[in-house]
Amino acid sequence: MTTDEELNLLDSQLRRLKIEYEIFFSNPTKRPPTDIEWRVLSLLRKFSDGTRMSFSQRYRYNEMAQRYAIYSDLWRKKSRIREEGYRRPQDALLSVQGVRPEEHEPEHKVYGVSRVAEVAAAAAVVEEKPFSVECSDTRAERDRVEKLYKALAVAKEKAGEAVSGNLDSFTSFVQKKTDQIRKQYGCHSVQYSVEMQDGHVRLKAKAKV
Repeated sequence: MTTDEELNLLDSQLRRLKIEYEIFFSNPTKRPPTDIEWRVLSLLRKFSDGTRMSFSQRYRYNEMAQRYAIYSDLWRKKSRIREEGYRRPQDALLSVQGVRPEEHEPEHKVYGVSRVAEVAAAAAVVEEKPFSVECSDTRAERDRVEKLYKALAVAKEKAGEAVSGNLDSFTSFVQKKTDQIRKQYGCHSVQYSVEMQDGHVRLKAKAKV
């Protein structure tokens, strides 16, 4: 099995694990999905060093590991509430509805993943004000494009919209768009922003002199 195939399997298992935990918390007689979680953890451990992955594969792995960190922290809290009973009104709400990932940074790190807070912060920023970066050459500004892609992906996930393409294809798109706008307006750089408009996530580009 190739690395991409194993990452696909990890993504599939993580999605299934989330569903199984939702069923578990809604059914008092249901057992926790420990077997599926064990498979997810095994794959996370396998790729934790990132040495066998390309940049895009490593980025994808980090996103899934961060997602698991957020989910597992929530599941642990809900399990504790389920075992100990509801002590506060908000405990009952948490047990039924869950919480938004951006409101709760996991209390523990998962296999070297240290950017969960950054993802959560990006989600909060999109709600409060548009996330924006300036680009003139994506080849030399890879970190800016990565942050822009992350903010766009987080915003779309929060809005229930699908994220199309990977970081590499997004980088190519941004470079073409940047070259086009710089040529059209004779500007030095282009400002990209992730905004909510009419309930949908939009990526906007603006010429910057």
